[in-house]
Amino acid sequence: MDLVLVRILFVLIVSITCYLIEPFGLASKLDASIGAGIGLAIVLFEWRLRRVSLKRLIGAAIGSVLGIFGAYLFALVIRNSLDAPHLRSFLQILVMLLMAYVGLIGGEKQSKKSYKILDTSVIIDGRIADIAETGFLDGIIVIPQFVLRELQLVADSADSLKRNRGRRGLDILQRLQKVATLQIQIVEDDFPAVREVDLKLIELAKLYEGKIITNDFNLNKVAQLQGVAVLNINELANSLKPIVLPGEGMKVFVLKEGKEYNQGVAYLDDGTMVVVDNARKMIGKTIDISVTSVLQTTAGKMIFGKWDERAGSRTESRSAIPVVQAVPVVPVQVPNGELKKSQAAMAERPAE
Repeated sequence: MDLVLVRILFVLIVSITCYLIEPFGLASKLDASIGAGIGLAIVLFEWRLRRVSLKRLIGAAIGSVLGIFGAYLFALVIRNSLDAPHLRSFLQILVMLLMAYVGLIGGEKQSKKSYKILDTSVIIDGRIADIAETGFLDGIIVIPQFVLRELQLVADSADSLKRNRGRRGLDILQRLQKVATLQIQIVEDDFPAVREVDLKLIELAKLYEGKIITNDFNLNKVAQLQGVAVLNINELANSLKPIVLPGEGMKVFVLKEGKEYNQGVAYLDDGTMVVVDNARKMIGKTIDISVTSVLQTTAGKMIFGKWDERAGSRTESRSAIPVVQAVPVVPVQVPNGELKKSQAAMAERPAE
């Protein structure tokens, strides 16, 4: 609100100055109107400059100065080459404007660098290192100093769980530094007026015109509301999960009991939950199920399936049939007397 008042006051001052001085030699009211238009144009130019980064602005200014210097050299050549004063003045002004414009555009246009800013959660998660090692992550990886401080505080925590997570995050940063295709840049930029780390990340992303890599759902939403691009590792993992269609079969290990009656719960290797009907008594066993439906939620994907008890019982009955193997009879040589005794005993055994 204060900035709006300053802008209005600036336009009024320019208009009143033109009304009193009459720089254009017109009526006072007409000069005041032209002054107000000039003030509005300056305010509009200032508003556009606020959306440009400081580096691009400095590059544009340097390019414009170099262009004007080059135009001055051309103007010297034109002044000594042409005799017509009007044509010579026109060409000098045209060359000056042309060189200033080309220098401005050339200085402002720079190679577009892709900045990706890491959040504390995605560093501790660790999957960012696996993605980087596969070559799917490029550009400049920006690690803010305030994120490193937060990670160090977690690593020095008295809680063993938090301490292990912090040390894991530091190990992940070392893995990222060893990836040859990545350029790691630790920046000192901080925003003392902003206290929360998430808001500092958003301001840093605006400054560098980069993207935030995070696992934080709330940071994802807040950054999108402020126009900052976000790369969410969880969304990437969900999109890479295998597609399962209803009617397909799959083999799962029933881990625990489900919420509903006679349900079992299993998990795939990627963490996808599988809810299986009629599988409560199969807890702790690997069974074949038929997929009935797939539910996609914001938290991930859920698969619903059904275990056919009759097909499972037939499979178990087949595996329960004992297999009798024939044992070869090896003849043993014994003395004649013992052989006769054994034959006599065998002869007497039916009589008993």
